[in-house]
Amino acid sequence: MSYVVDFKNVSTTGLESSPVAEALAGLRANEARYFMNKHNLAFTVVPANESQKTIDYVNRILKEERGIEIAAKPLETASLRVSDPRWGDIRWDFVFYESGLGINVLYAIDNPKGRAVGFKLSEGMEVPKELEAFKFGKQKSKLAGTIRGSFFVIKGEY
Repeated sequence: MSYVVDFKNVSTTGLESSPVAEALAGLRANEARYFMNKHNLAFTVVPANESQKTIDYVNRILKEERGIEIAAKPLETASLRVSDPRWGDIRWDFVFYESGLGINVLYAIDNPKGRAVGFKLSEGMEVPKELEAFKFGKQKSKLAGTIRGSFFVIKGEY
């Protein structure tokens, strides 16, 4: 069953099995706030067992672009479509993992320069072994504490 993320009253609904559930809930709420403020869109998540197509899409890009296979169990996904004056129509897919990792794939449909994969680590989690090659920057968030993030540009067509 889908769940609209409330960034004003942060909840661990759907994330209870994560050892960093509170921080992961804050990370998810941070994404929800961004989409509401920037695009006036509610951020709706779906349990992983109901959204295998999104997980497969993200996994395919990770594997084909960088040979990455995420070991952590996916808990939830989100898929949004936005229109941006700079990049045009964008498909934005998210997977939130039990470890506290959040991955998003930003894919501008008609603009190959607007395609990237982003990694965000919840406060309190270690960098996963499969992502050790990436350098992570830090960002402060009122909702999520310190978020560490990195990204890579997508070169292929998906």
